[in-house]
Amino acid sequence: MANVRVRFCPSPTGNPHVGLVRTALFNWAFARHNEGTLVFRIEDTDAARDSEESYDQLLDSMRWLGFDWDEGPEIGGPHAPYRQSQRMDLYADVAAKLLDAGHAYPCYCSTEELDTRRDAARAAGKPSGYDGHCRDLSAEQKAAYEAEGRKPIVRFRMPDEAITFDDLVRGEITYLPENVPDYGIVRANGAPLYTLVNPVDDALMEITHVLRGEDLLSSTPRQIALYKALTELGIAKETPAFGHLPYVMGEGNKKLSKRDPESSLNLYRERGFLPEGLLNYLSLLGWSLAADRDIFSIDEMVAAFDVTDVNPNPARFDLKKCEAINADHIRMLDVKDFTERCAPWLRAPFAPWAPEDFDEAKWQAIAPHAQSRMKVLSEITDNVDFLFLPEPAVDEASWAKAMKEGSDALLRTARAKLEAADWSSPESLKEAVLAAGEEHGLKLGKAQAPVRVAVTGRTVGLPLFESLEILGKEKTLARVDAALERLAA
Repeated sequence: MANVRVRFCPSPTGNPHVGLVRTALFNWAFARHNEGTLVFRIEDTDAARDSEESYDQLLDSMRWLGFDWDEGPEIGGPHAPYRQSQRMDLYADVAAKLLDAGHAYPCYCSTEELDTRRDAARAAGKPSGYDGHCRDLSAEQKAAYEAEGRKPIVRFRMPDEAITFDDLVRGEITYLPENVPDYGIVRANGAPLYTLVNPVDDALMEITHVLRGEDLLSSTPRQIALYKALTELGIAKETPAFGHLPYVMGEGNKKLSKRDPESSLNLYRERGFLPEGLLNYLSLLGWSLAADRDIFSIDEMVAAFDVTDVNPNPARFDLKKCEAINADHIRMLDVKDFTERCAPWLRAPFAPWAPEDFDEAKWQAIAPHAQSRMKVLSEITDNVDFLFLPEPAVDEASWAKAMKEGSDALLRTARAKLEAADWSSPESLKEAVLAAGEEHGLKLGKAQAPVRVAVTGRTVGLPLFESLEILGKEKTLARVDAALERLAA
């Protein structure tokens, strides 16, 4: 596919949303698959909601996810600037040209008048969209409205014909004229609306494919009509192809919204999801590499991605599956890479131990055992804290579960056998605890539970005998002694 140009154009309002990330991913993969251009554009015309903090978060999130862009903020390009707030003169010029050519007109209707006519249309069983009241006003009528002090908005004049287009995801779609009335493109105060600035930017930036959310599907016939007008005026070269991506659904068959906790990209970063794991999962929300394969690299996705393969049906966000896929990607890391990625969770403010108590050699020794058992990187802190805290952080529910009647006798036997064991291999430590259990009529699973809680503070964790070996004989026996003292008390 030659000269592909796609765009990702978020608004800097609040935290980035996983649905937004999925849209960015599909646009990025489409551009890279076709050796095309990804334009990163910021739609920041809503002064009341946009913020520089959100703008900075957007750029930081794009970098964290590994997305690169060919034109846009911090890079520039032939169609700069790439922030809509810096392009207002362009929109005013296009709006004036649309008015002069008759593709748009001033509308003086007040909100109250519009509401009254819409209510009457609904009562009569007719479409309740704009009724064209100001479409063909005479000069005298316009002057009379202006004499009243009315400030008009600018409306685009929709054609009186059906609009049909071939959606890249959904196939052929037709909208009848009665369902797509004339619409506003400039507010009464002169501020341009999204309905104007978005397609004008796409036209001026020569976007060839628009891949966006299903929620914007109803605005597509408006944009196609506007594109035709922009082409007639020499502003646009062609109408882009449109592909509308399926909804991402949350709980209860509802669209995942910004208010849903699991929608925030920051949540996944803070929990320690890998970018490649999160993106692998998000790519499955509407697309798949193969029917029998869920785990793949981003490079494999780019090589295979075709937007026409996207499923138009809503995709449900499943946090457990997302975690499982992320766990697979953690296991796929080189151990050195894994240890480096865990670094933020091994120091303040996440780590509960003092910096001087952290032991790099012990961390390097335990890391391979931790890597195979984690869903997210933030779990590393609780998994290894027993190595670096002076005393284990005892989970009281784990203590109550493991320290049943007779646990003190078992611990004394286990301590004696551990003291006599060969500490050069975890297998010898396992044999010591197994032998202690046999003396008390317990299998290994039940015999090791009190030992694990005494040493690590929890009933579940990393492989016990490898953990004991890395912690060392002296600290292990001291913790068993401390547990026996607590049981005696």
